[in-house]
Amino acid sequence: MTELNAVLETAARDFDNSLERLFRLVRIPSISTDPAHAGDCEKAAQAIVDDLKSLGFTAEARMTPGRPMVVAHYTPKEATRKTPHLLFYGHYDVQPADPLELWETPPFEPMVKKAKNGVQRMYGRGTADDKGQFMTFIEAARAWISATGSLPIRATFLIEGEEESGSPSLVPFLKANRKELSCDAAFVCDTNMWDAKTPAITTRLRGLVHEEITITGPRIDLHSGMYGGPAMNPIRVLSKVIAALHDRNGKVTIPGFYDGVSDLPKATKKQWQSLDFSDAKFLKEVGLREPAGEKGKSVLEQVWARPTAEVNGIWGGYTGVGTKTVLPSQAHAKFTFRLVGKQDPDKVLRAFQRFVKGLIPKDCRVEFSGKGGGSPATEIAEDNPFIARSAKALKDEFRRDAVLMGSGGSIPICRFFKDILGMDSILVGFGLNDDAIHSPNEKYDVESYRRGIRSWVRIMGELGK
Repeated sequence: MTELNAVLETAARDFDNSLERLFRLVRIPSISTDPAHAGDCEKAAQAIVDDLKSLGFTAEARMTPGRPMVVAHYTPKEATRKTPHLLFYGHYDVQPADPLELWETPPFEPMVKKAKNGVQRMYGRGTADDKGQFMTFIEAARAWISATGSLPIRATFLIEGEEESGSPSLVPFLKANRKELSCDAAFVCDTNMWDAKTPAITTRLRGLVHEEITITGPRIDLHSGMYGGPAMNPIRVLSKVIAALHDRNGKVTIPGFYDGVSDLPKATKKQWQSLDFSDAKFLKEVGLREPAGEKGKSVLEQVWARPTAEVNGIWGGYTGVGTKTVLPSQAHAKFTFRLVGKQDPDKVLRAFQRFVKGLIPKDCRVEFSGKGGGSPATEIAEDNPFIARSAKALKDEFRRDAVLMGSGGSIPICRFFKDILGMDSILVGFGLNDDAIHSPNEKYDVESYRRGIRSWVRIMGELGK
């Protein structure tokens, strides 16, 4: 029996215990955004520390202005300078469970139920996001240490407690502990597979910048019978701004918006086209039929590799029951821009502000929220050796190639790892699109948990060669 097979068999024998260890963690309502659960966050952090210490890690819960950070290290006795040093990142905090009345099982009393299709699923807040995901790291490490007495790599674990509330303590913590936390690469387990039988590595994450504007016309709301016509209506102005954001082909019209956006590499485009994905089905599931983005770009390309300008909210004037015939003094809107490639969030924000100012008539003025901020996109080269070796390990487990895919969302931690710690992030997750993270009845397939543990056993072994 090979060493790897021995570790995999150990993980298989211990799987029921692995499930119970996860359930013990899920039972702790570690809701970071609610001060009433600050003690639960500390309890969850300490439970992880105690578990890692039992495996031979040096581990502690580091206090921050918010929730604790779990930091743990493991160095094999036979480690040399050539032994890879890898950071494994996850978060123990969870979203609030509200609305409670929509849960079919108590959110913090995890249980396994069989679906109509026979698939075993565990239900509970945090089963998929992110306790069930990062516990696959820990259980893989447990199997290696139990079967062989050691890990094949040097490992640092960083499990934070504020991801679901914006990670306010994370950047200062990374900067203060840069030397300790800098590794060869970071592995993040907070993403999805392509489908239940096909693993995936996420290589592209869109960045994000947001803005809110207020357009003011008259100093007070006006009677539309007395002033309608000669008085400028701020809602009309706002409507023109929004209408001017895109041309008839769906492209964003802000000058300079596409600076830093590159065409999709031919090899990547070919791989995405080969995927079993239906544009029509994707839209039909949300009650739509026609793609509304850039003409000539597939839905996957639009979501994974193209920038967007979106209106997230509009309000102004009278919005109550019935009619009130006024011309409002003000109109408001919220905007977000998803970024790709080398787009600069600050540059995009300034370009948008100039664009809006150029559309404001003399009798109106515009104010911006002033909050600005944002994060650039993250792209990891697909020929990155950590990606290549992780993909090999995933293929060994699933008997099919891992999809190198993009994500329409943003995971700012990956930029922080790159910009502060100088290392790339490899995103390998085992969630599914129907896991209902952040929603009632969050679930994680038992098989996802099992294959996740086995996959990390293989990845650790492959990278330790």
